[in-house]
Amino acid sequence: MKRIAETLGVSRSNLHERGRGTSKPRGPYLKADDETLLPLIRRFVDARPSYGYRRIAALVNRELARLSLPPANHKRVYRVMKRHSLLLQRHTGRREGRLHEGKVIVMRSNLRWCSDGLEFTCWNGEVVRVAFAIDAHDREIIAWTAVTGAGISGSLVRDMILEAVEKRFGSLRAPQPIEWLADNGSCYTANDTRDFAAALNLKAASRRCGVRNRMVCRNLS
Repeated sequence: MKRIAETLGVSRSNLHERGRGTSKPRGPYLKADDETLLPLIRRFVDARPSYGYRRIAALVNRELARLSLPPANHKRVYRVMKRHSLLLQRHTGRREGRLHEGKVIVMRSNLRWCSDGLEFTCWNGEVVRVAFAIDAHDREIIAWTAVTGAGISGSLVRDMILEAVEKRFGSLRAPQPIEWLADNGSCYTANDTRDFAAALNLKAASRRCGVRNRMVCRNLS
Protein backbone atom coordinates (compact mmCIF):
# COMPACT_ATOMS: atom_id res chain seq x y z
CA MET A 1 0.00 0.00 0.00
CA LYS A 2 2.91 2.32 0.68
CA ARG A 3 4.14 2.14 -2.93
CA ILE A 4 0.61 2.70 -4.27
CA ALA A 5 0.13 5.72 -2.01
CA GLU A 6 3.46 7.22 -3.10
CA THR A 7 2.61 6.65 -6.77
CA LEU A 8 -0.82 8.27 -6.43
CA GLY A 9 0.49 11.04 -4.19
CA VAL A 10 -2.03 10.40 -1.41
CA SER A 11 -1.72 9.27 2.19
CA ARG A 12 -1.92 5.61 3.18
CA SER A 13 -4.67 6.39 5.66
CA ASN A 14 -6.78 7.82 2.85
CA LEU A 15 -6.37 4.63 0.81
CA HIS A 16 -7.12 2.55 3.88
CA GLU A 17 -10.38 4.41 4.57
CA ARG A 18 -11.42 4.23 0.92
CA GLY A 19 -10.71 0.52 0.84
CA ARG A 20 -12.84 -0.09 3.92
CA GLY A 21 -15.55 2.25 2.70
CA THR A 22 -15.41 4.35 5.87
CA SER A 23 -14.61 7.72 4.26
CA LYS A 24 -17.60 10.00 3.94
CA PRO A 25 -18.20 11.74 0.60
CA ARG A 26 -17.90 15.49 0.88
CA GLY A 27 -21.24 17.22 0.47
CA PRO A 28 -22.18 20.90 0.14
CA TYR A 29 -20.92 23.17 2.87
CA LEU A 30 -23.70 24.14 5.26
CA LYS A 31 -23.90 26.21 8.39
CA ALA A 32 -26.38 25.57 11.16
CA ASP A 33 -28.13 28.92 10.84
CA ASP A 34 -28.26 29.07 7.01
CA GLU A 35 -31.95 28.21 7.11
CA THR A 36 -32.65 31.11 9.45
CA LEU A 37 -31.03 33.46 6.92
CA LEU A 38 -33.09 32.15 4.01
CA PRO A 39 -36.41 33.94 4.81
CA LEU A 40 -34.62 37.30 4.99
CA ILE A 41 -32.83 36.67 1.69
CA ARG A 42 -36.03 35.52 0.01
CA ARG A 43 -37.86 38.64 1.19
CA PHE A 44 -35.35 40.94 -0.51
CA VAL A 45 -35.17 38.76 -3.64
CA ASP A 46 -38.96 38.92 -4.00
CA ALA A 47 -38.87 42.71 -3.58
CA ARG A 48 -35.82 43.21 -5.85
CA PRO A 49 -35.84 40.39 -8.44
CA SER A 50 -33.19 42.10 -10.60
CA TYR A 51 -30.61 42.31 -7.78
CA GLY A 52 -27.55 40.03 -7.73
CA TYR A 53 -26.22 38.29 -4.67
CA ARG A 54 -23.89 41.15 -3.68
CA ARG A 55 -26.69 43.74 -3.59
CA ILE A 56 -28.93 41.27 -1.78
CA ALA A 57 -26.13 40.71 0.73
CA ALA A 58 -25.89 44.46 1.32
CA LEU A 59 -29.64 44.68 2.03
CA VAL A 60 -29.49 41.63 4.29
CA ASN A 61 -26.60 43.04 6.30
CA ARG A 62 -28.37 46.37 6.63
CA GLU A 63 -31.37 44.59 8.11
CA LEU A 64 -29.16 42.43 10.36
CA ALA A 65 -27.42 45.55 11.64
CA ARG A 66 -30.80 47.09 12.43
CA LEU A 67 -31.63 43.98 14.47
CA SER A 68 -28.21 44.08 16.21
CA LEU A 69 -27.25 40.74 14.65
CA PRO A 70 -23.85 39.78 13.18
CA PRO A 71 -23.47 40.38 9.42
CA ALA A 72 -23.48 37.64 6.80
CA ASN A 73 -20.56 37.22 4.42
CA HIS A 74 -21.49 37.76 0.77
CA LYS A 75 -20.10 34.29 -0.05
CA ARG A 76 -22.52 32.80 2.44
CA VAL A 77 -25.42 34.71 0.87
CA TYR A 78 -24.29 33.41 -2.52
CA ARG A 79 -24.20 29.84 -1.20
CA VAL A 80 -27.70 30.05 0.26
CA MET A 81 -29.13 31.68 -2.87
CA LYS A 82 -27.49 29.12 -5.12
CA ARG A 83 -28.81 26.21 -3.07
CA HIS A 84 -32.37 27.54 -3.33
CA SER A 85 -32.13 28.66 -7.00
CA LEU A 86 -32.39 32.38 -6.21
CA LEU A 87 -29.42 33.57 -8.26
CA LEU A 88 -29.82 35.57 -11.45
CA GLN A 89 -29.34 33.71 -14.70
CA ARG A 90 -26.02 34.24 -16.41
CA HIS A 91 -26.19 36.66 -19.32
CA THR A 92 -25.58 34.94 -22.66
CA GLY A 93 -26.43 37.74 -25.10
CA ARG A 94 -23.97 38.75 -27.78
CA ARG A 95 -21.85 41.86 -27.35
CA GLU A 96 -20.68 42.43 -30.90
CA GLY A 97 -19.67 45.85 -32.15
CA ARG A 98 -17.88 48.58 -30.31
CA LEU A 99 -18.95 49.96 -26.96
CA HIS A 100 -20.15 53.54 -27.42
CA GLU A 101 -18.92 55.79 -24.61
CA GLY A 102 -18.52 59.12 -26.41
CA LYS A 103 -20.89 61.87 -27.44
CA VAL A 104 -24.31 60.90 -28.73
CA ILE A 105 -24.84 63.88 -31.06
CA VAL A 106 -23.57 63.71 -34.67
CA MET A 107 -23.03 66.28 -37.44
CA ARG A 108 -25.85 65.20 -39.78
CA SER A 109 -28.94 63.05 -39.91
CA ASN A 110 -29.03 59.30 -40.48
CA LEU A 111 -25.60 58.66 -39.03
CA ARG A 112 -26.69 57.50 -35.59
CA TRP A 113 -30.10 56.48 -34.32
CA CYS A 114 -30.78 55.97 -30.63
CA SER A 115 -33.45 53.95 -28.91
CA ASP A 116 -34.66 53.75 -25.34
CA GLY A 117 -37.82 53.11 -23.35
CA LEU A 118 -39.91 54.76 -20.68
CA GLU A 119 -43.07 54.01 -18.73
CA PHE A 120 -45.81 55.94 -16.96
CA THR A 121 -48.88 55.08 -14.94
CA CYS A 122 -52.35 56.13 -16.11
CA TRP A 123 -55.21 57.31 -13.91
CA ASN A 124 -56.81 53.85 -14.04
CA GLY A 125 -53.62 52.23 -12.73
CA GLU A 126 -52.48 50.75 -16.05
CA VAL A 127 -48.78 51.05 -16.83
CA VAL A 128 -47.92 52.11 -20.38
CA ARG A 129 -44.45 51.23 -21.65
CA VAL A 130 -43.06 53.07 -24.67
CA ALA A 131 -39.99 52.48 -26.83
CA PHE A 132 -38.82 54.96 -29.45
CA ALA A 133 -36.19 55.51 -32.14
CA ILE A 134 -34.69 59.00 -32.37
CA ASP A 135 -32.15 60.56 -34.74
CA ALA A 136 -29.15 61.82 -32.76
CA HIS A 137 -28.78 64.88 -35.04
CA ASP A 138 -32.22 66.34 -35.76
CA ARG A 139 -33.82 64.86 -32.60
CA GLU A 140 -36.82 63.59 -34.57
CA ILE A 141 -38.76 60.66 -33.10
CA ILE A 142 -38.71 58.48 -36.22
CA ALA A 143 -40.81 55.62 -34.87
CA TRP A 144 -42.25 54.46 -31.57
CA THR A 145 -44.21 51.59 -30.07
CA ALA A 146 -46.28 51.25 -26.89
CA VAL A 147 -47.86 48.44 -24.89
CA THR A 148 -49.91 48.17 -21.68
CA GLY A 149 -49.79 45.38 -19.13
CA ALA A 150 -46.56 43.92 -20.52
CA GLY A 151 -42.96 44.75 -21.28
CA ILE A 152 -41.40 45.87 -24.53
CA SER A 153 -40.59 42.68 -26.42
CA GLY A 154 -38.01 42.02 -29.09
CA SER A 155 -40.70 41.68 -31.75
CA LEU A 156 -42.02 45.18 -30.94
CA VAL A 157 -38.51 46.61 -31.23
CA ARG A 158 -37.99 44.87 -34.59
CA ASP A 159 -41.28 46.28 -35.91
CA MET A 160 -40.21 49.73 -34.72
CA ILE A 161 -36.82 49.44 -36.46
CA LEU A 162 -38.46 48.45 -39.72
CA GLU A 163 -40.93 51.33 -39.46
CA ALA A 164 -38.08 53.79 -38.87
CA VAL A 165 -36.17 52.61 -41.95
CA GLU A 166 -39.30 52.73 -44.11
CA LYS A 167 -40.17 56.27 -42.94
CA ARG A 168 -36.68 57.66 -43.51
CA PHE A 169 -35.74 55.92 -46.76
CA GLY A 170 -38.95 54.48 -48.23
CA SER A 171 -37.33 51.06 -48.53
CA LEU A 172 -36.64 47.95 -46.44
CA ARG A 173 -32.93 48.70 -45.99
CA ALA A 174 -30.91 51.80 -45.16
CA PRO A 175 -28.75 52.94 -48.11
CA GLN A 176 -25.73 53.42 -45.85
CA PRO A 177 -24.72 51.91 -42.49
CA ILE A 178 -26.37 53.63 -39.51
CA GLU A 179 -25.14 53.25 -35.97
CA TRP A 180 -27.94 51.86 -33.78
CA LEU A 181 -27.37 52.99 -30.20
CA ALA A 182 -29.44 51.19 -27.55
CA ASP A 183 -29.05 49.98 -23.98
CA ASN A 184 -28.49 46.41 -22.81
CA GLY A 185 -32.14 45.47 -22.39
CA SER A 186 -33.06 41.98 -23.53
CA CYS A 187 -35.38 43.32 -26.24
CA TYR A 188 -32.34 45.01 -27.85
CA THR A 189 -29.65 42.39 -27.20
CA ALA A 190 -31.71 39.40 -28.38
CA ASN A 191 -30.02 37.61 -31.27
CA ASP A 192 -33.12 37.98 -33.45
CA THR A 193 -33.18 41.74 -32.90
CA ARG A 194 -29.48 42.22 -33.60
CA ASP A 195 -29.62 40.06 -36.73
CA PHE A 196 -32.72 41.90 -37.94
CA ALA A 197 -31.06 45.30 -37.40
CA ALA A 198 -27.96 44.14 -39.27
CA ALA A 199 -30.14 43.02 -42.19
CA LEU A 200 -31.51 46.59 -42.38
CA ASN A 201 -27.94 47.98 -42.42
CA LEU A 202 -27.99 49.15 -38.78
CA LYS A 203 -24.78 48.60 -36.80
CA ALA A 204 -25.44 47.86 -33.13
CA ALA A 205 -23.43 49.73 -30.48
CA SER A 206 -24.23 49.17 -26.80
CA ARG A 207 -24.08 52.04 -24.32
CA ARG A 208 -23.90 52.38 -20.56
CA CYS A 209 -26.74 54.81 -20.05
CA GLY A 210 -30.04 55.71 -21.69
CA VAL A 211 -30.89 58.60 -23.94
CA ARG A 212 -31.64 61.59 -21.79
CA ASN A 213 -35.33 61.94 -20.99
CA ARG A 214 -35.26 65.65 -21.77
CA MET A 215 -34.34 64.78 -25.37
CA VAL A 216 -37.45 62.62 -25.58
CA CYS A 217 -39.84 65.02 -23.84
CA ARG A 218 -38.72 67.90 -26.06
CA ASN A 219 -39.74 65.96 -29.16
CA LEU A 220 -42.95 64.45 -27.75
CA SER A 221 -44.30 67.77 -26.52
